[in-house]
Amino acid sequence: MKILCISDQIDPQVYSPKIKERFADVDLILSAGDLPMDYLDFIISSLNKPLFFVFGNHHTEDLRHYKKLWNTQMLQDDSNYLGCGAIHLGTKIKTEGDFILAGLGGCMRYNNGFNQYTDFEMFIEITKLIPRLIWNRIFKGRYVDVLLTHAPPKGIHDKNDRCHLGFKAYLWFMKVFKPKFLVHGHIHLYDLTDIRSTTWKKTTVINAYSHYVINFGD
Repeated sequence: MKILCISDQIDPQVYSPKIKERFADVDLILSAGDLPMDYLDFIISSLNKPLFFVFGNHHTEDLRHYKKLWNTQMLQDDSNYLGCGAIHLGTKIKTEGDFILAGLGGCMRYNNGFNQYTDFEMFIEITKLIPRLIWNRIFKGRYVDVLLTHAPPKGIHDKNDRCHLGFKAYLWFMKVFKPKFLVHGHIHLYDLTDIRSTTWKKTTVINAYSHYVINFGD
């Protein structure tokens, strides 16, 4: 399986008339947040592949709109949010074929803004996933394949300022549930030769800034 991961920056290689040539063999798209919804719409319309996303700490009006639709039951199926099949993965577990995906959006709380969490609050978000994770372990032999987040884990690709600090809760998640990948955004790479893939225990942590392609199963 080939997975196109995107986050934080509209990439001219993706937002291009040549997108089909460059990414024709992609099976799945994961958006790690802070991208305009019409950009996701363009990608889905061009590649006609499943796209799962989480919200970041920007574009929060999109998140407010999503929650309003969901809470008023005007939106009952995540795949109808854009009208083109984009599936919200925030604090949810979904499957694509036999592939198991979990999602946690937002970042570390730094100014009491929308979609920001303390480490303890993020741990509470994780506990909401545990019943389904255990069900997966019993009936599928594993908890999850990919955890899609906006912020990184503590000490892996994160920064020292409060806004870009990673979550310790994600380290606990990786230690206990052993996803093959944790895909995050939020950390901008001004030099694309910077490290963006790090192995921690049994998980490969990937910074999806701009775009990154995973070849899963090779």
